[in-house]
Amino acid sequence: MMDVEEHRASTRRLTLKDGKAILSSSTLMNCTISDLSDGGACLEFGGLTSLPSEFKLRVVGAGMETPVELAWQRGYSAGVRFETPLR
Repeated sequence: MMDVEEHRASTRRLTLKDGKAILSSSTLMNCTISDLSDGGACLEFGGLTSLPSEFKLRVVGAGMETPVELAWQRGYSAGVRFETPLR
């Protein structure tokens, strides 16, 4: 079995930050950011949801909002890639 970490361009950090998936100017969904790296994040939602291929992610309390691309979605979890690496 291959180690998933080998395929990541940057190290992911375990975190439990509050987030908001901004699907449109009037549609925001609460989520928990369970891990974060310079290139992407894993999001956990409170229920099943259908996410678009592109949306914005806001890290609550950090003053950060960035466009993301949906990489995968399974159950209540989704992986996203940042359009530009976080610093």
